[in-house]
Amino acid sequence: MKTRIAASLLLGTALSFAATSFALAQDKIVKIGALSDQSGLYADLGGPGSTLAAQMAVEDSGLTAKGWKIDIISGDHQNKPDVGTAIARQWFDVDKVDIIVDVPNSGVALAVNNVVREKNGVYINSGAATSDLTNAQCSPNTVHWTYDTYMLAHGTGQALVKSGGDSWFFLTADYAFGAALERDTTAVITANGGKVLGGVKHPLNTADFSSFLLQAQASKAKVIGLANAGGDTTNSIKQAAEFGIVKGGQKLAALLLFITDVKAIGLETAQGLNFTETFYWDRNDESRAFAKRFSARMKNGAAPTMVHAGVYSGVVHYLKTLEALGGNPHDGVKVVEKMKSIPTDDPLFGKGEIEPNGRKIHPAYLFEVKKPSESKGPWDFYKLVATVPADQAFTPLSESKCALLKK
Repeated sequence: MKTRIAASLLLGTALSFAATSFALAQDKIVKIGALSDQSGLYADLGGPGSTLAAQMAVEDSGLTAKGWKIDIISGDHQNKPDVGTAIARQWFDVDKVDIIVDVPNSGVALAVNNVVREKNGVYINSGAATSDLTNAQCSPNTVHWTYDTYMLAHGTGQALVKSGGDSWFFLTADYAFGAALERDTTAVITANGGKVLGGVKHPLNTADFSSFLLQAQASKAKVIGLANAGGDTTNSIKQAAEFGIVKGGQKLAALLLFITDVKAIGLETAQGLNFTETFYWDRNDESRAFAKRFSARMKNGAAPTMVHAGVYSGVVHYLKTLEALGGNPHDGVKVVEKMKSIPTDDPLFGKGEIEPNGRKIHPAYLFEVKKPSESKGPWDFYKLVATVPADQAFTPLSESKCALLKK
């Protein structure tokens, strides 16, 4: 009898402990880490604006009013993979971060991707471009949200080749992003009957593009493809204008251009540039309403970039998923699996889905920069040229190299 009582007590204690453990594992506590370039050449397209976008998503979710405790912290990866991974490890091991968002700079993004998988966190990348995040280096913990090099190449690159720009020379940022963008655009150029005459790689955060532009000019290529971003893009476009490259008959292809870049360049120099984005603040009533709230809280009154929009949209869907789960299981693979099973729907990107390889799909838009005479106010920079449907904008699953698809 004593043995049975003891066994019963032990069983009760075990069940009580299990219930307590489950309650601790499935709580309503969330910590979000916004990891970005806070002070360098990508700070305007991500940076403080991405932290604000995450905060707005939390506020709009309504979860805090329902008893959830949601905190946001931010970090500066300085465009260095070792710095980015050190911050990510600190966040998971010490600060108990559940999810990392943003992370522009493909080199940093790929390095952080490995840490998040190791720590079984959640990773929603909206800032980096490399399509490898949902191809060779895909992860069950990662969702690539906003755009990628496949989309940029098939949007801007394909449009320019089909309009007669069949010979190219590349100015490429010398790291993972530039290599992926040049690779994906080259594939599109050759598939459409064009050819690449050459290219040159430049260091990240270059101030003087004169020698690179002279090589591009001498190539006689019809199109000079700028496989760079942020401050590198604005500097190369400004200096190309000084060299009279466009006036000389060559066309610049800004393969990745953000609205903050256009602001920095100015409409007089940027007018006529074609580029592809997945978000524009003035596209509809919902995007305008978000932009108005966002700009009012930015110190410089800047309009949101597509990276900021992606952070907002991604966090909105993540929080919807946690609510659907009834709490936070603190299990990245489980959360991302659930995220993939729920259709995405938010005011900035509309309806969409997350594919099995972690690629979030939605339409992309080919824009052209307005002439100064066409602009009706601050940040009124774009006119729509064409819409690329969601099922055509990103890598078809049949072409994806993601190992998750083999399962």
